[in-house]
Amino acid sequence: MRLVIARCSVDYVGRLEAHLPSADRLLLVKADGSVSVHADDRAYKPLNWMTPPCTLREENVEVEIEGGTGGGGEVDPEADAPRNTLWIVENSKGEQLRITIEKIHSDVTHEFGQDPGLIKDGVEAHLQELLAEQITTLGDGYTLVRREYPTAIGPVDILCRDADGAAVAVEIKRRGEIDGVEQLTRYLDLLNRDELLAPVQGVFAAQQIKPQARTLAEDRGIRCVVLDYQALRGTESAELRLF
Repeated sequence: MRLVIARCSVDYVGRLEAHLPSADRLLLVKADGSVSVHADDRAYKPLNWMTPPCTLREENVEVEIEGGTGGGGEVDPEADAPRNTLWIVENSKGEQLRITIEKIHSDVTHEFGQDPGLIKDGVEAHLQELLAEQITTLGDGYTLVRREYPTAIGPVDILCRDADGAAVAVEIKRRGEIDGVEQLTRYLDLLNRDELLAPVQGVFAAQQIKPQARTLAEDRGIRCVVLDYQALRGTESAELRLF
């Protein structure tokens, strides 16, 4: 990854046109070819960007000087004209991100190597293992098909069958939020295209499920199940009890 902090202006030329006036910004050039322009705010969202596949080429451009010499003298033809660096980032559609760099404050490159991808935290991974071993937690007659059932968009945590033999896809989270419901919805859309599995039901299982996530899940016909981690582990709660 190349990180450049520079004073620059940016022009997008394509279906629409947009201009960012001169200011100090962070330019990111990633190994996949993508280029993004960031300000010192907006969290992760760039001001402008170009996604791959795209090409980046750099050119030197002369700076236009307004008002002549200002003293009536002649311009020395042998003097070096001031120049800026122009980055032209272009995609296959001919759209361009044109970044005019006036001054570079920092220009560094780091090799990140291959990213291992997202790994579930220990609790989620253990919840998946425990629920697979005790699949009847979801209902009497449930049987396990397999954990990490592969799909084209990633593995489903658990694929099982209910007492009637219908396929059930289970997404497991430590804390159930809307993005988890969206993830399970995508899995269900894909799995229901498989004639050998369809119709596939969905179960959203978590230790805690936020009210908004539950509302969205139930609206989409997805059953919500709250998991008791301690019970699945076979251990008693540390809380004092009267009975």
